Amino acid sequence: MNDNFRPAAIPLVTVDPYFSVWSTSNCLYEDTTKHWTGKPNGMTGIIWIDDKAYNFMGKVSENTEVLKQESVSVKPLTTIYTFKGNGIKLQVKFLTPLLLTDLELTSRPASYIDFIVSSIDENPHIVKIYFDVTGEWCVNSPDQKIKWGRKELSENIETMFMCNEKQEVLSKSGDDLRIDWGYFYLVVPKTAEIDYTTVIGTSDIRNKFILDGLIPVKDDDVMPRNLEDDMTVMAVTLGFGSVYETQKSNYIVLAYDDIKSIEYFSKPLSALWRSHCDSFDNLLVKTVKEYSDISHKCEVFDEKLIKDSTLAGGKKYAELISLAYRQAVAAHKLVTDENGDVLFFSKECFSNGCIATVDVTYPSIPLFLLFNTELVKGMLRPIFKYFNSDAWTFDFAPHDVGCYPIANGQVYGENALENQMPVEECGNMLITMAAVSIIDKNADFAQENFTPLTCWVDYLVIKGFDPGNQLCTDDFAGHLSHNSNLSIKAILGIASYAILCKMLGYEEKHSYYLNIAKDFAIKWETINKENDHYKLTFDGNDSWSLKYNLIWDSLLGLNIFSKDIKQAEVEYYIKKQNKYGVPLDSRETYTKTDWIVWSASLSDNKEDFEALIAPIWDFINESESRVPFTDWYDTISCMQIGFQNRSVLGGIFIKLLKVN
Repeated sequence: MNDNFRPAAIPLVTVDPYFSVWSTSNCLYEDTTKHWTGKPNGMTGIIWIDDKAYNFMGKVSENTEVLKQESVSVKPLTTIYTFKGNGIKLQVKFLTPLLLTDLELTSRPASYIDFIVSSIDENPHIVKIYFDVTGEWCVNSPDQKIKWGRKELSENIETMFMCNEKQEVLSKSGDDLRIDWGYFYLVVPKTAEIDYTTVIGTSDIRNKFILDGLIPVKDDDVMPRNLEDDMTVMAVTLGFGSVYETQKSNYIVLAYDDIKSIEYFSKPLSALWRSHCDSFDNLLVKTVKEYSDISHKCEVFDEKLIKDSTLAGGKKYAELISLAYRQAVAAHKLVTDENGDVLFFSKECFSNGCIATVDVTYPSIPLFLLFNTELVKGMLRPIFKYFNSDAWTFDFAPHDVGCYPIANGQVYGENALENQMPVEECGNMLITMAAVSIIDKNADFAQENFTPLTCWVDYLVIKGFDPGNQLCTDDFAGHLSHNSNLSIKAILGIASYAILCKMLGYEEKHSYYLNIAKDFAIKWETINKENDHYKLTFDGNDSWSLKYNLIWDSLLGLNIFSKDIKQAEVEYYIKKQNKYGVPLDSRETYTKTDWIVWSASLSDNKEDFEALIAPIWDFINESESRVPFTDWYDTISCMQIGFQNRSVLGGIFIKLLKVN
């Protein structure tokens, strides 16, 4: 990643919606590290070089000198900070192995931090590193009390853990919440070349290390403890000895045992990794044992994805892809149901906390279609289950199945009819199913769920072309009648069903529904054209909007809308874009990041694409809204409007999906 690119927030430990910590400062030592919600989840790093301590991560005593940060590189799976000072170069590598072709590995609640030191002045230096994590990681708020302890896994693996005094598993749901059950681990793999000291105690341990390079050897035993009274930390020192002609390194693992991950229609479900490993202890041993191999695989993955995305959309696009990858994956929880089927639950982060939201699934799928369609199926399964139950009484697709992590039924809009998104969600489910089936070259999953798919397509045939006064996925903009972009979604939803019929051998149904979609597309163009572009609503003169749904006409190989429409829209967007991007439509100056990328991908001209992508890069690089990659911001003020850390950033991978 270009050192001139300054992400608003930088991913560090990114595993799932609860286990997700970021840096929101330019330099790693300028502020405490934070949970994606903005609450402190502290990590502190101090390096002792010869006879002096330097701070490199988290804020410590103002009298402590910092080891100057030279650069930060954000790759899809890896963030690498480089520091230099007093003859030493220190690299700190944060690695979360979210390799989507390996679901067991992806589901592991473990993340690596590697410390790599080398001499840069041709002189030997005595080097020791101090690292700690706080009890904030295992509570929702600092007024909760924690306990701590140790576990012996082997003579070469030392582990410490912290937990909330009260273990109330899956006891609450909501948006701005952090996990307060389960066990947070600091795992220290040992080698003969490094001297180790580990301790659990108060944050005063840091001051002792700064003073003389040492920490206590006996754990604090005064517990439980309220974190507001005295911050408790798990700490380790890594003594590298003399660093001279060759670099030395050692890594640690941060891991979280959440016991149970999701409540699914009143049944608590475990993370997918538990179907492959019989205990958390054994998982930790496996995580340590496989580090070298995992690290290599991640390095290969990073370089390939960066190369592919640069070729597809340019260097700035590749940098946005690198920033979005871990966020998009870690805004989900990967579990299995009682039948062993994969379920991949999204959380609407800083939106409303909904779980398995259909119009969050839809924008996110490009990433998962690229790497593993089983994850997309895992997003759809809860919706089919809920729709087929007696609890859902409408003939259109649900919006969600609950509020994270409780998936017991839709909560959006209090289930009132006027608050639903009927055309939106039916179209989303049909388009997504067609995309999965095409990539799999197999429509078996569609056949399993053909009854609800048929119900939804018939709903769109009757009510989809000219949607009534209803919400779409951009619900923050309010209800809208005759929404032309929503109409596109309905048309492509109908055509998607025709694709499925063709794949399943239902030729008569295929022709019937495809002809309806084609007729609707012709009618759409006739009534919606306004000079050199197409309107926001069928009756909205002097209006316009991003027609992001059009991209699936190309991706699904339908081409029922002409290329001229798509290119005309792209050229119009370029005229309408502000300094930080194209507004969502003619009503406001705010925009959606994912929808800009989808709209830019309508063009086969790489220059057009890059022209529309560059302002997004500028926004991320310049915004004072220091939050994980937001998808809703103002194109003039360069400030976040709302939303952060959402899975919908998987949508920006759509350009890669188009070229594959």
